[in-house]
Amino acid sequence: MCGIAGILSGKPEPELMGRMLDVQRHRGPDGDGVWTTSFSPDRYVMLGHRRLAILDLSDNGAQPMEDSTGGFVLTFNGEIYNYLEVRQELINGGANFRSQSDTEVIIEAYKRWGTDCLARFNGMFAFALLDRHKGELFCARDRFGEKPFLYAPGKDLFVFASEYKALLQHPGISAQTDEVRLLTAAHSQGRGLDADRQTVFRSIQQLLPGEAMVVDVKSLKQRIWRYWRVEASLEPGSADEGAIFGEFRELLVDAVKLRLRSDVPVGSCLSGGLDSSAIVCIVKHVLGIDTPYHTFTGRFPGTRSDEGEFADLVIGATGAVRHEVEPTVDRFIDELPEFMWYNELPMSSSSQFGQWCVFRLAKEQGITVLLDGQGADEMLGGYEQYFAYYVQALRERGETSRLERELPQIRARYPLALKASARAYRDRLPLTLRHYLSNRFGIGTNMLYGVRLETLRKMAPDAELPRKDGFHALGNALEQDSFGRNLTTLLRYGDRNSMAHSREVRLPFCDHRVAEFALRQAPQILMGEVQTKRLLRESMRGILPEAIRARWNKQGFRPPQDLWFKSPRMLGLARDIFSSNSFRHSDHWIPSWWMRTLDRVEQGELALGWTIWHPMMIELWKKHFLERVGAATSASKKSESGK
Repeated sequence: MCGIAGILSGKPEPELMGRMLDVQRHRGPDGDGVWTTSFSPDRYVMLGHRRLAILDLSDNGAQPMEDSTGGFVLTFNGEIYNYLEVRQELINGGANFRSQSDTEVIIEAYKRWGTDCLARFNGMFAFALLDRHKGELFCARDRFGEKPFLYAPGKDLFVFASEYKALLQHPGISAQTDEVRLLTAAHSQGRGLDADRQTVFRSIQQLLPGEAMVVDVKSLKQRIWRYWRVEASLEPGSADEGAIFGEFRELLVDAVKLRLRSDVPVGSCLSGGLDSSAIVCIVKHVLGIDTPYHTFTGRFPGTRSDEGEFADLVIGATGAVRHEVEPTVDRFIDELPEFMWYNELPMSSSSQFGQWCVFRLAKEQGITVLLDGQGADEMLGGYEQYFAYYVQALRERGETSRLERELPQIRARYPLALKASARAYRDRLPLTLRHYLSNRFGIGTNMLYGVRLETLRKMAPDAELPRKDGFHALGNALEQDSFGRNLTTLLRYGDRNSMAHSREVRLPFCDHRVAEFALRQAPQILMGEVQTKRLLRESMRGILPEAIRARWNKQGFRPPQDLWFKSPRMLGLARDIFSSNSFRHSDHWIPSWWMRTLDRVEQGELALGWTIWHPMMIELWKKHFLERVGAATSASKKSESGK
């Protein structure tokens, strides 16, 4: 796990590369390196790296790494979990290795199989590999997009890095943002800042999950392709449900085993929910009850957000070592500047700060690698709103008897899952009418009412999910939420929060074999018998404590954000933002609407804290990220001009 950077331009720029690496130091505090070559008098290649040592802690694992021939050079962020298996296959074919690292495995795999090497890797990664013979830079991002690959193409320039702040060190890369995209993401996370190649910064793009790119070193022309996607199965599949659950269990256990490979200590995040609890129980099943294993839990005592009693059940069943932290509103306000700086983009909820605190705790306890349960909800059907797609899938498949039996049970266990909300009925009115009424009478909870009509007209309306060939309705929703919508944003949060504290987070549910298996299953395997994540629940019989395995009330890992707005400090922060000159003269916000909404919060409508969170985070991001990176860039420009 590391930070990477690269510059292809007409001249060597060592000071610029130094700044790009320095600003990513948190991603790799264990070392750094720069490799430079000239392809011609007007084309230089610089590759940079910040190292967080996880495998082969010796200098043999340092990067950028050059092969023995000098023809191939790699800068790599992430882990190839099955590197031992790929390495052995390469050795059997005659390859020689100088290190015990997975980095060298990537180089040798490319030398053997070319860009098809990506099909051999089970891991999370973003890398750039220079092929000096072809004069090409081969770049790739892992299948789920766990690791970022950001780049800025320009005239006679191609720059890439792991983080925005590194790219924005370059004086030729503008920090101009797309404000409409920001507002769209705040209102609808699924259409947010991670689903497209274009990022919120107009000059910066990104490889999408499962994409690769080749850059011609001399011309700087880019060719991008999708090297992997989940294909829907048109076959009916096995009718033996027990065999399906057993096979999934074996897959998940193996995914966990691979992610335990490390030369530094490994632990787990443990919320008390189904997913992280399953991982901890599998780990202890693999390692044995007597092997010490550290877990890290965010607690919210005295609130309905607290899942401590369920985390206690896991600790009691496994004997794992417990560490706990309480992410409070005061701590959030105190740490806001650094939290915003390292996260780089506005946060959709306080859960990201809860995650930040858990990773900080792991750093304090000396655990470098953490397993976590991210990805299961989107891939396996963990939210009750997926029941609407489940019912649609059954209807399309003509499974009337199952529908007749399960529909009443779904409504009984999850009464809101299939019921149109009051908001849905209200939203049938034209938005312009609702916008007028809200501003005229000081009512409503939708953040769009606090956005100027001119901006609203530029924001694309919510659209139904497009249907992909071969997927039933439920599988279609899960695939798109996993690879193009919700999960991609959650993975960005996990990357930035973990790397801010120089921790590596590994996600067993984001194993491509798990995705390929799960998303080919019939709807009743995924959510039948009135169960969210049925595939996981049934496969975990005998491993998970039954009180967790059969717990039906889904609760995300989230601080009590509404209660935070009882805090005078939080209310004061919001009032300062809404009364600031920049907010009052904004081209997009309606300050009077937000002030009245804040008054309603102070009068006890705490649920509106979820609404005012969004403009607060956008404005705080501008202050603590954009202004800070702008100041750093200005200082570097002055320094260069003074030479």
